[in-house]
Amino acid sequence: SNTIMSKEGSRVSSLTEILSTQYKVEDANLVKALVSLGEASASITTLLTNYTKHTYAGTQNQSGDDQLDLDIDCDNAVFAAIKSSNTFSIAASEETPVETNVGTGPFSLGFDPLDGSSIIDSNFSVGSIFGIWPGKGVLGRTGREQVASAVTLYGPRTTFCVALPIASTGLGKDITFEITLTKDATTWEVSRDEIEIKASGKVFAPGNLRASNDNEKYNTLIQHWISERYTLRYTGGMVPDVYHIFAKSKGVFTNVSSEKAKAKLRLLYEVAPMGLIVECAGGLTTHEAYDQSVLDEKIDDLDKRLGVCFGGSDEVAKYKKFMFEK
Repeated sequence: SNTIMSKEGSRVSSLTEILSTQYKVEDANLVKALVSLGEASASITTLLTNYTKHTYAGTQNQSGDDQLDLDIDCDNAVFAAIKSSNTFSIAASEETPVETNVGTGPFSLGFDPLDGSSIIDSNFSVGSIFGIWPGKGVLGRTGREQVASAVTLYGPRTTFCVALPIASTGLGKDITFEITLTKDATTWEVSRDEIEIKASGKVFAPGNLRASNDNEKYNTLIQHWISERYTLRYTGGMVPDVYHIFAKSKGVFTNVSSEKAKAKLRLLYEVAPMGLIVECAGGLTTHEAYDQSVLDEKIDDLDKRLGVCFGGSDEVAKYKKFMFEK
């Protein structure tokens, strides 16, 4: 219908303008690619808003999660948006975990269409995560090679947070910014023109907390945070929990494993794109077990999993001190 088309037209033109003019993205294809992810996010917003039947598809994704019909609908929404943009050649998602041909465009996409499906029924915030790589294919790449990444948070508002490394913008520096879907989902508006994570900040999100039961160092670090009167901000959704750091410009997020509680976060679909956003905002990231940015981890398996620490530089340094020193 005409109304739907004009809604889409207005969203597309608003985001195109923001990316080209304000954030000086000179590559027209990258602008189109990011706009298509904005469109996918608008479609997912509609799916979530109208979600009433908590039905399972009767299948599991490769990660072993039971798939909701909603997970598959959101996955399809992203595939539809990126195919119509003609800017991608390959895409892989947590729900479709193979390199899938989507056209002849200059980019490849790794994404998680609906992160947090285990908390969806409680109506907590959930999100989508997107990483854009140049060229064809995501296997064998690193997060450092991404030309951009983005995360969408579906809460009381739908917000879209974009990371542009210095090579993708004429601004002369890495940048992370946020836009919000406004005016009855017809337009995108800049809501945070630059997100910068302060070096220190006493807010913690201890993912996989049960690992502290048999990971003594993690337990010691958690007790330290409590003794230093850090504020706990944790929902169990990776997107809102890391996003809280962007919103408050401070904090630390960890997801640590142990013998009994294995790492669950996927490098391609979650960690690399989110890691780029953190680092473009001046924060640091590290692998849970050794001192290396998650952006330097090689995606040698589409399902590669790892534990992580994300946050302000002093907070990540503190993590390394507690977890890596003897």
